[in-house]
Amino acid sequence: MAVVPISIDSVRINQPVPFALRDSTGLVLVARGGAIGTEDRRQQLIERGVFIDNADADAFKKAVVGKMDSMVRDNTRLGLIAKAEDEVDAAAVERNMATPRARRADTQATWDGLAVKMATALREPAKNDFLERISDIDNDLLGLLATGADAALLSLIYSASTETQKYSARHALLVAVIVELAARQFQAWPPEWRGPLRKAAITMNLSMTTLQDQLTLQESVTSPYQREQIAKHAKQSAIALGDLGVTDELWLKAVELHHTSPPGPLAPMTPAAQLARLIRRADMFSARLSPRKSRHAMTATAAARAAYLDENQQTDEAGTAIIKATGIYPPGCFVKLATGEIAVVLKRGVRANAPLVASVVGSSGMQLSKPMTRDTRHKTHEVSGTAAPHDVKVRLSIADLLTLS
Repeated sequence: MAVVPISIDSVRINQPVPFALRDSTGLVLVARGGAIGTEDRRQQLIERGVFIDNADADAFKKAVVGKMDSMVRDNTRLGLIAKAEDEVDAAAVERNMATPRARRADTQATWDGLAVKMATALREPAKNDFLERISDIDNDLLGLLATGADAALLSLIYSASTETQKYSARHALLVAVIVELAARQFQAWPPEWRGPLRKAAITMNLSMTTLQDQLTLQESVTSPYQREQIAKHAKQSAIALGDLGVTDELWLKAVELHHTSPPGPLAPMTPAAQLARLIRRADMFSARLSPRKSRHAMTATAAARAAYLDENQQTDEAGTAIIKATGIYPPGCFVKLATGEIAVVLKRGVRANAPLVASVVGSSGMQLSKPMTRDTRHKTHEVSGTAAPHDVKVRLSIADLLTLS
């Protein structure tokens, strides 16, 4: 990750910072949306030297310019215009991160832009526009998914396994895509269930968005207070959604039940319980693909096994639909080849065990100069297993990978 230095002289105590503050190596010192709690802590950071990544720096510059332009139009005094940087908030920075990326042609940037849009909507819900914002997000999701399910999974699963920023939004976005794809496996489900299903997946953790982002970066065990918030978040999220104007009972009930829906055949369950069960299994599958400070991401096969088998170690109907929708080697995950190479899956194949892949690490263990496509239908390049993301020491461009698929 490329980082650039930034002055934090103007950062205020106990105010959310609009970008992740890092050290010179890229290590996060204060997460985006976090706060510097004391003046002593602020001085420590100033003395240590603080950096932000390039994307944040560009977005911040644009936000400052936008703020100054607005102040000039309002005939603000020059002394205050000179301090425009102090008035830039996290939402303004995130809007400037979303806009230029969303305009680029590659799928990764567009899904990234939607993750930013989701992060803002979930972190700062307001009754006057919440339903409109969620509807816009849902429409964007369907539009992006229409360009290709493999490209969507490649982008979202790779990001999930390698990124920790905006975890709550990224996770919800991946779950929403997975449940939409899996729901298409259920011919008996009415089409009108799918909108509430996606929106429930997007908003299932509304009441603990900030806590979920915090837990991703937390190395210590959860505190009793945090465990209490986790235990009641499904009910609290449903209540919060009702307060924000949601009246769709299927949406609300699916959110309320998404951590308590039991195993067993789906057909005898209520519609909301069926949706909740699918969300629960997709939630579990996606979470296992994502790293935390306290643990590594699982391999794709380990995550798939956790979704496929229910609490009684029996085949789970919802989990089965998820594996059919994503494949046993989902796009975006890493696999080992018979040659000894490590490759990233680009798209699902006609045969479940023969996806299209691009090798990124050679049999010698060295990174290849560029990803090379391999046909895993041939015995010499067949998949021999999966690789954990933390064992693959490469950084890949999703935009480049999409050109290979």
